[in-house]
Amino acid sequence: MKLKLLKLIVPCLAALLAAACSTTSRLAPDEELYNGIKKLSVASPDGRKADPALKSEISEALTVKPNNPWPMTNIRTPFPFGLWVWNHWSGHEKGLKHWVYEKFAAEPVLINDVRPDLRVKMVEQILDNNGYFQGRADYSTSHKRNPRITSVSYSVETGPAYLLDTIELPPDTSIINHLIDSLASAQPYMHPGVRFSVDSLKAVRTNIASAMRNRGYYFFNPDYIEFLADSVNQAPQRIALRMALAANTPPVMLRKYKVGQVTMVLNRADGGGTPDTIDCRRARLVQFQPSRFRRQIVDECITLRHGRPLRIGAINSTQTRLSRLGIFSNIDVSVLPPDSAALAAGNDTLNVLVNCTLDRPLEVTLEANVSSKSNSYIGPGLMLGISQTNLFGGGEQLGLTLTGSYEWQTGGDRSGAFNSYEFGLQGSLAFPRLLAPRFLPRLRRDLAWTRISANADVLNRPHYFRMAQFNASFAYDWNPSRYSSNTLTLLKMTYNNLLHTTEEFNQIMDENRAVALSFRSQFVPQIAYTYSYDRLFNNMDQLSWTATAQEAGGVFCGIWQLCGAKGEKKMFQIPISQFFKVSGQIVYGRKLSYSHDLWLVMRAATGVAHAYGNSKEVPYSEQFWVGGANSVRAFTVRSLGPGSYRPERDHTGDYFDQTGNFKFEANVEFRFPIFGPLHGAVFLDSGNVWLLKKDPLRPGGELRAKTFLRDLALGTGVGLRVDVGILVVRGDLGIGIHAPYDTGRSGYYNMPNFKNSLAFHLAIGYPF
Repeated sequence: MKLKLLKLIVPCLAALLAAACSTTSRLAPDEELYNGIKKLSVASPDGRKADPALKSEISEALTVKPNNPWPMTNIRTPFPFGLWVWNHWSGHEKGLKHWVYEKFAAEPVLINDVRPDLRVKMVEQILDNNGYFQGRADYSTSHKRNPRITSVSYSVETGPAYLLDTIELPPDTSIINHLIDSLASAQPYMHPGVRFSVDSLKAVRTNIASAMRNRGYYFFNPDYIEFLADSVNQAPQRIALRMALAANTPPVMLRKYKVGQVTMVLNRADGGGTPDTIDCRRARLVQFQPSRFRRQIVDECITLRHGRPLRIGAINSTQTRLSRLGIFSNIDVSVLPPDSAALAAGNDTLNVLVNCTLDRPLEVTLEANVSSKSNSYIGPGLMLGISQTNLFGGGEQLGLTLTGSYEWQTGGDRSGAFNSYEFGLQGSLAFPRLLAPRFLPRLRRDLAWTRISANADVLNRPHYFRMAQFNASFAYDWNPSRYSSNTLTLLKMTYNNLLHTTEEFNQIMDENRAVALSFRSQFVPQIAYTYSYDRLFNNMDQLSWTATAQEAGGVFCGIWQLCGAKGEKKMFQIPISQFFKVSGQIVYGRKLSYSHDLWLVMRAATGVAHAYGNSKEVPYSEQFWVGGANSVRAFTVRSLGPGSYRPERDHTGDYFDQTGNFKFEANVEFRFPIFGPLHGAVFLDSGNVWLLKKDPLRPGGELRAKTFLRDLALGTGVGLRVDVGILVVRGDLGIGIHAPYDTGRSGYYNMPNFKNSLAFHLAIGYPF
């Protein structure tokens, strides 16, 4: 009896489920639901793979997302929830079903909306624009079980590519034709044997017009450059190309103009005021008083020069230099239209108006935030900042900031032991120019920043110590190009002082003399240089690398020695630290898909630090460590190294002595979108730190070539990121594969158990 009842119930439930899951119940009789692209084939006649850029352009023209597609695909999920709600829960004016319908219902994407017949014509136009004039495209539809759910398959045959054969440029009968000829000949595309491409021809026109405008032909327009292509009277698959100026080109576009009167109008933040006119070297300044403005800025920022050709590059650089001062709420650089009478009289000069409005100089900010540090500390913080721009009328920026935070360490079961708090006061004064002798002209004094800063911080680790740190610095920043930046710190003076220590911390220091020396109170006078390069190539490849060189104590100890000092060099009876340090990292990212945001990002980082002369150990804050949210994520911060060393299990000082003087890290991460702002990642991390000399208290910590690979920790893992543009919240779960120390297990995979090989890190921003 029960078996018969079960046989009856199961088919009924299946029928009810099938009816309930229907996504076509509300469709009109002549409507069919679009189910995505079943297949897309792009073939070339010689059997070779089609050009990836062409295939991406074709795919973009054909792609229409169906309802509720799988992440990173255009394939509809088996159960599109939003479409099901639209079909079954409509017509409710209130209640839960009404709320769900309003929030989640998605109208169906119909095959009539997709118009595959029109899309294949778009593809054929794309083929023509890319030089495949014999190409063709077709489509077919198919159904699975439901005849009202339609998938589309596209078939594209490119045909042979048409190549440029002969290129005819405008006759060299005038100055402007000669200039266009030389500019066109320099274009990489304008050579025989290159595949015909409409987009490339448009780029050639734009490049020529930009170059013309940068040579004084300010009104020149790319629309008046014409290309005539002939494939009829040529060899098969060859095109004769002729470039010419349009017959209706206005004479005003063919004239070369010079810079006339340049006028800079400086408006007050609240408007009004009395105009005061002053003639500067490069412009006439009309300043509405009272207002604070250093008039030398006019000559430093305005690159237009009277009587010189009117270059669009000079207009852009003037806008950029004024913007970087950060003292204007609005900047408008405009070229005044030519006077017809003046043009008729042969006057070829154009006046330029630079209209600027000063911003309000004082700003007070109060921010509550969640901070995330490279050592895996995270926690709430509060910041009160006061900034004064245009302090002396020359774009100077004065900033005072009071900060406070409470933090705990992520990544393992030791987080509770290392909770801490920190508060500090920072002050900075920045000048938008190089404060240096005039014998340094190559640094482009008007494009450099001089920064003077000082700050004091108190850091409290309740179980171990309370430390105060004071530092002051004088540095230059300059950007020789839009991809690179330089920072030269002529002097950074740091003073570290342990205000209070616990018995537990003192015991650790007594047991390890090297660590104790790195923690002692000392002056650290440094000279440092940092170079950074960051560039995105063709929206597909991103390369960035940073290198830093630091030297501490050499100059000061040398002066002390010249003055006759012997033995340990001190200042105010406090030792001077002496070391050098070099570090750097390179990050390369490759976008794996034209249509989806899939990235493979690789990173390598290394560094070396060595104490000499007046010091036996590098200060603790300058030593290297690995592990944590931005390093080897399968291990907690400072839980690896040096080398194969591992503290005793009952040793509480592993947080302090697991640092080194040499570091190497390598990371690979695959990043992909999931849904909306939610992204995912799969990663593989490796790295460790080593000592440059033996330490009997840390056996196995010395850097040796024969054990280098075995000493590298290895871990993998997965991560989730919420990326809303201005903020990225990241959670990474690391899984240990190989630990460099003895875990009691043999083989390369030597983790004691899976549970203890996990480490979770919560952080702000991407790891690299």
